Amino acid sequence: MPQPGELTRESSPLTKRGPRLLVLLNAAAGTANDKVIESVRVALTPVFEGLDVAAEFSFCSGHELKRLAETALARAKAGEIDAVVVGGGDGSIRTVASVLANKSVPLGILPLGTLNHFAKDLGIPMDLASAAEVIAKGAERVVDLAEVNGEIFINNSSIGIYPYIVIDRERRRSHHKLAKWMAMVPAVFRALRHFPRRRLALSAEGWTRPYRTPCLFIGNNAYAMELFTLGRRHHLDQGELCISVVKQRRPFGFFWMVCRLCFGWAEQARDIESFKLQTPKCDRKRAGCRLRWMAKWRSCTLPSITVRGPGRCA
Repeated sequence: MPQPGELTRESSPLTKRGPRLLVLLNAAAGTANDKVIESVRVALTPVFEGLDVAAEFSFCSGHELKRLAETALARAKAGEIDAVVVGGGDGSIRTVASVLANKSVPLGILPLGTLNHFAKDLGIPMDLASAAEVIAKGAERVVDLAEVNGEIFINNSSIGIYPYIVIDRERRRSHHKLAKWMAMVPAVFRALRHFPRRRLALSAEGWTRPYRTPCLFIGNNAYAMELFTLGRRHHLDQGELCISVVKQRRPFGFFWMVCRLCFGWAEQARDIESFKLQTPKCDRKRAGCRLRWMAKWRSCTLPSITVRGPGRCA
C-alpha cells in the first residue's frame, strides 16, 4: 500500500464533471491499520465514481495530518478541489477542522475512529459506503467549533480528572499495545486512587464564582443527560458553550455519580451544576506558589466549519 504521506491518484484526473474531493486517511486512527486503510480506498473508489465524484486519496500518519490539511486548503483556494474529506476519529477531525475553520472549504467525514462522537452527533452513517454517499449528495451546513487558549476543539474540553485518565490511558496504550477500552479501566481506577480536586475561579459576563471540584467540563453545545441519549448532542449550531461543574468531591461519591449518569439518574442539585456561557474564563492558583494557570474559552459562534452531511443532527 502507499506509505504515509504518499499521494495516490485515481486513474482519471480531478475534472469538473462533479465534486472534486481530496480524501485524507489517517492510518493511525482508532480502527484503522494498513489493511483497513487500503481496503477503504478500494471500497470507496467505485462508490465515488458511481456518484460522479472525482476522489483523490492521501494516506498519512497522525502527525502529518495537519500539514496535508494545510496543503489541501491551499489547493482548495486555488480551485483545484471542492472539498476536503478526512477519514479518522475525533482527533483527526479536530486537526483538519482547525485548519479549515472559517475558510468556507467544506469538510466531509469518514468515521474510522473508535467512538466517532462528532460523526454520530452529525448523523453521519457509520457504514463507510453510506458515509461516502452522504458526502457526495449531502447538503452543506455550518456547525460550531469551540476554542480554548487558541486551540480548536469539536466536542468538549475539561479540567481535572478526565484529562488525567486520558493521558494515563494513552500511556498504557503506547507502552503495552492495549485497546482503548482495556487501557481505560486501569486508568480510571488509578485516577480514583489519586483523586484530583481543583480550586477554580470561573468567571464570565461580569461575575466570578469559586469552585472546588474534581472536574470542570465545557461542551461545544449541549450534551444530553438522559439514559438513551447520554453523551449525545442534538444540535451543533446553537452557538453555546455548556458548562458542567462536578459537585462530588470524594472518590466514592464521584464513582457513584458516574454510575448514576450512565443510567440517566444524575441530579443537578446533588451531582452537577450546569449552565451556558459565551466566553468563560477559568483561573487556578497553585497552593504554595505564585504560579497562576488560566484557561479561556471562546464563544462557539466563531469559529465554525462547513460540513457535508445530513440536513440536521440525529
